[in-house]
Order: sequence, then structure tokens, then C-alpha cells
Amino acid sequence: MKSSLLAALTALCCVASAHAQTSQKLTAGKASEYGLVYSLPVTAIEIAVEAELTVETPGEFANYARRYLGDDSAIRSSSKTARVRSVTIYPRGIADPANRWLAQFKAGSTPFMILSPEGIPLAINTEEAPAPTAPELPKAVPAAPTALETEAARQAVTQDMARSGSVAKRAELAAQRIFELREMRSDILSGQSDNTPPDGKAMQLVLDNLAAQEAALTAMFMGTRSTRTDVRTLEIVPDSADIRGRVIARISATDGIVDADNLAGAPLTLNLEILETATLPVNEKGETKRFPKGGVAYTIPGTALVSIEYEGSEVASKELGLAQLGVTFGLDPALFTDKKDPSMVRFDPATGGILIIGPAK
Repeated sequence: MKSSLLAALTALCCVASAHAQTSQKLTAGKASEYGLVYSLPVTAIEIAVEAELTVETPGEFANYARRYLGDDSAIRSSSKTARVRSVTIYPRGIADPANRWLAQFKAGSTPFMILSPEGIPLAINTEEAPAPTAPELPKAVPAAPTALETEAARQAVTQDMARSGSVAKRAELAAQRIFELREMRSDILSGQSDNTPPDGKAMQLVLDNLAAQEAALTAMFMGTRSTRTDVRTLEIVPDSADIRGRVIARISATDGIVDADNLAGAPLTLNLEILETATLPVNEKGETKRFPKGGVAYTIPGTALVSIEYEGSEVASKELGLAQLGVTFGLDPALFTDKKDPSMVRFDPATGGILIIGPAK
């Protein structure tokens, strides 16, 4: 809608939005010639990906694990692997600069509109507006130090082990030390130790240190496994067409979640199937309704099924409303200026659709 009033209000709205960090309340009044300016959204699809990256490293004495520890499950070779741990799909509204509107209300009225920081309508005549918030998302977790990267690992190496030039001899000494540590722990717990700690806290410190030393020596035989998680949120703004097998990122065992054009990782692909395209409402005669004069524009969204695949398997799917698959219609502005029984409405900030409409409190 093009007019001098629209241009002026648009400029004011842009200034307000630039400084706002939270939702803003605009009231139609004489200063704005009883008009309110806002933008309808396009729907972006946010895809939060959590990848788990694991590094396995064989121990120095891997070939002696069965002989000295009776365990044949030692890690034999170095490896790096990746898997998708979780995928969260959710919509987010982005203000469409090409879809700006002016709602014109009756002179003398004072309806108000709650807008998001981007200028997307959240509600009219009610401050109980839906918050355009994302779901709780996972956070990246760095790899914890392995048993061989602790101070206890240095304490566990005896002088004889350090001096020996034979791997076989060092393995034998390490195994002997493991059994010594186990015996020391058993003596402390049974009260048979000559150096029993004076209190419970001191005892726990000693026991923890013995356990850490044993874990370090055992890791020299069994190897270590280090795991970290990488999290990245991808944003896709689809048009009104189906999507099949679009690579949106890749999962690298070395670098985690990388860009789609980085061939170092296995592809993460997006599918979008249009389920329903919205149409304009009709009257009792089946005729398309007309847009109300000065009406409050909103979106009747369509729906699509969004799914994510990794290594041939579907890892997440969700049905979403999309503004791009919808049509724009309007509410009669008189609904919000009736002195006896004004209405209120709440909008979905992700699609621009109506969530609820009814009497204003």
C-alpha cells in the first residue's frame, strides 16, 4: 500500500525497530493518523544439529592387554567417527520488507499493536503476545581429558617403567602396578592399611587418586576414547516448491559440522514436501472474499513436511506452517475499535497466521 502516510510511518517504524531489543507496543492515535505499520513474515526453517565426534586411540601396551589383564577388547587402531546425535527443527519468522502494511483505524480510537523487534505483528489489543522464542537447544560440549591426560597419569608411571627400554617389560611393570593399586585401595577400605587417612574427606581424596592412577595405567593397555559434541544451527528460507535431497551441511569426524560445500564430511540433507497450499476464504456463495478497506493484513499459511536425512536414514521430521505457501487476507479494522465490545487477536510470529481471536479483556 503506497501513500505518503505509509512512507512516513514506515520510516518511524524502522527507527523504532533499530533501537528496540524486545517487543514494542504501538498505539494508533492522532499523531500517526490512526494508522499502524508492520511487516508480515516469511518463514525460515531453523535446523539445530548436534553431532557427536569420537576419537579412539590405542594404548602403548595394547598387544599385552590379554596377557596381563585378561581382556581382549583393547582398542587396536586409531579412528575418528561422527554421528548425528539430535536434530531440532523449528520455524522462525523473518520480516519481509516487500510485504509491509498499513492498518487504518477509525479516527478517535486507540487500538494498539504489539510488534516483535523486527516489526512482525504479535497481537492487537492484548499484551499477552506470543514470544517468538526458539525451543531449548543442545549446547556444544568439549571433550573431557582422557585418563592419560591427567596429573594422576604422571604419578602412575614408576621409575622402573620410565627407565625400561623394553615395551614388554614396561607392560609387565604397569600391570603389576595396577594390581598394587587395587590392593592398596582394598586395604584402605578394610582398615588394614598402615596409613589410613584420618577422616572421610581425606580418605575419599586418596581413593580418588588411586582410582585415577589405575585408570591411567589401564588406558595404556585398553586405549582411550574421547568424545565431544558440536552444535550448529542452520537456516533455510524455502520458496513455494518441494525440496528433495538438498545438502545443507556435512558432518566431518575431524572438524564436526561443516558447510555443505566442504566435501570432508558425510552429507546432511533436507527434504520438504508441500502438504497444503492455502487459498483465500470464500463467502456462503463460494465467492472469494474481498480484502477489507484499511484491513489488518495477516497470513493464512500453508503446511509442509520437513525431514532431515543422514547416511541414508531419517534423523528428524516435523510438519510446519509456512507463510510462503499461504495467502494474505485481512481483518476488518472495526473489530478492534468497537467501544462496547472490541476484539483482540494474537498472531503466530513464525507464519503471520492467526492463533486466536476473541473479545478483548
